[in-house]
Amino acid sequence: MPTNSSWKSTNASTPTTITPTTAFNQTTTTAAPGFIDQLLNKIPLPRWAIYAILALILLVFLICILCICVKCCCKRKKNKKKKPDQQINLKDVNGTTTTALVQPAVDDVDYRSADKPRGRLLYSLEHNAQTSELTVGIKEAAALKAMDLGGTSDPYVKVYCLPKKSKTYETKVFRKTLNPAFNENFKFQIPQAELGESTLVMQVFDFNRFSKHDIMGELRLQLNTVDWNHVIEEWKDLTEPSKFEQENLGEICFSLRYVPTASKLTVVILEAKNLKGMDLDGSSDPYVKVQLILDKRKWKKKTTSVKKKTLNPYFNESFTFDVTFEQIQKLQLVISVWDHDNLSRNDAMGKIFLGCDASGNQLRHWADMLSNPRRPVAQWHTLLSAEQVDSTLALKHNFRIPFTNKTF
Repeated sequence: MPTNSSWKSTNASTPTTITPTTAFNQTTTTAAPGFIDQLLNKIPLPRWAIYAILALILLVFLICILCICVKCCCKRKKNKKKKPDQQINLKDVNGTTTTALVQPAVDDVDYRSADKPRGRLLYSLEHNAQTSELTVGIKEAAALKAMDLGGTSDPYVKVYCLPKKSKTYETKVFRKTLNPAFNENFKFQIPQAELGESTLVMQVFDFNRFSKHDIMGELRLQLNTVDWNHVIEEWKDLTEPSKFEQENLGEICFSLRYVPTASKLTVVILEAKNLKGMDLDGSSDPYVKVQLILDKRKWKKKTTSVKKKTLNPYFNESFTFDVTFEQIQKLQLVISVWDHDNLSRNDAMGKIFLGCDASGNQLRHWADMLSNPRRPVAQWHTLLSAEQVDSTLALKHNFRIPFTNKTF
């Protein structure tokens, strides 16, 4: 029978087996805290700063998740609110007018914009039966719509008479205001017999130098409803602009530059857009004619190249004229867009003229050129009908003697 000492020796000599799972658990429990401590020790910041940064990152993450949840909830609420607005309640329609009931397309009518106030306009009217002269006074406007990001507008008023529309006048532009005081008068030649068929249109625009001017509201006054026994002066609310105005002839962008010391006038025709389709397929072959008018007579002329099959041509062509400082003060610059035809006469698509005798945007562009010598000034302009510009200029015709170069 073995003794106790021999039994202990045999137990000590037998090897102990350790399972892999127990070894892995021991290493992980002891190595993990050591790894994190080593990583934190490598960062050159105190422990409280590291913990603060981690807490801040976690807070930002939670805020982002909260914002996303709030935005999704708001979108759902807006969609629920929009559904009742799509229904039109006929009980809210007041008045006897039936204009809104005969529009060709319901989608083109913006019921919400019609309800928004557009401001008021103070004007005056006076007609002289002996001279057949109608004097329209644009006094002031109030509470106009804010069209710019700063909550203001750059308003001006355009005035013309229908159906002839022989002349179109524009007031000066007032910068950054919703309550401009214009105090300008314009005269139209309308006989007493034609007053009953004429409509006076006063449109308020927001001026933009490098884009289309936005219309803010208008007044349309049937002159057969006016009592001409006394001078009319009254305030009226601006209404939504009519969608059935005359056809759009397009726009043109060009720059002007005048150097007084060298007596050089440079006109750069840049581009045009939304021109009128003159061909059967709805396109045109446009080119631009640049004319100088001096003393009511055609003086100098240059033309651009023809752009085939387009209503949005890009030219970027420059023309330089010799014009003295005395001549520039009496000069009229006519910019006209024409459609080129090989087999027939070229057709005028639209015109405008600039100079000291011009008005509105054209006069403003000309004044900016003169006040900024040696620097090109670019601007977009809306084309007018050729008849309207020609009647305003009232040019004297040159008579050429056959087989000679003399004109009278």
